[in-house]
Amino acid sequence: MNCTFTGMNFLAHAYLSFGHPQILVGNVISDFVKGALKNRFEKDIRQGILLHRDIDNFTDNHISTKEAKSIFRPVYRLYSGAIVDILYDHYLAVELENHADGHLDAFAGKVYQTLEEHIPDLPPDFVMILKYMKMQNWLGNYRHFSGMEKSLEGLGRRALYINDMAPAMKLFLTHYNELSSCYASFFPDVKQFAKQRLDQLLC
Repeated sequence: MNCTFTGMNFLAHAYLSFGHPQILVGNVISDFVKGALKNRFEKDIRQGILLHRDIDNFTDNHISTKEAKSIFRPVYRLYSGAIVDILYDHYLAVELENHADGHLDAFAGKVYQTLEEHIPDLPPDFVMILKYMKMQNWLGNYRHFSGMEKSLEGLGRRALYINDMAPAMKLFLTHYNELSSCYASFFPDVKQFAKQRLDQLLC
């Protein structure tokens, strides 16, 4: 498998698991899980998968996300949402890097460790992804423009109707401050939503 930096927004979903290991596993692998969940995973992993889906729905419908997507929609149409998801991970990575109480690489290392401790629970496709995720420090590289470029290129390789992600990177850099404002408006809301939803799932 020729696996390079793929660009799914793993960082936000890991962060919005609030330190619950099995919730984190489900939250991170959700895009690799199709169909009904009954009896396929342990309870907390199932809840993490459901949390991921609820976070995605909340994100798609947030007014700031809609504003951010409008920057990319003329060129990328339905893929504008996937692009914004990736860009949100950049701003979160920068925030974690600069946070007084922690460090991005320390958080990333803990995520890799947690996922590796649950290898038997991971979908086979994700096991291969995890190998490269850790080796290339995908979560940490979201902070760098070079990492974002590779991440967007990864999206382009997976997408059926995208031939060139260079315009997306150019739009990202051109509208960097505007997109940063969208993130700043959006992320406290999704964090509050995710915490409340997790509390409900864990009841």
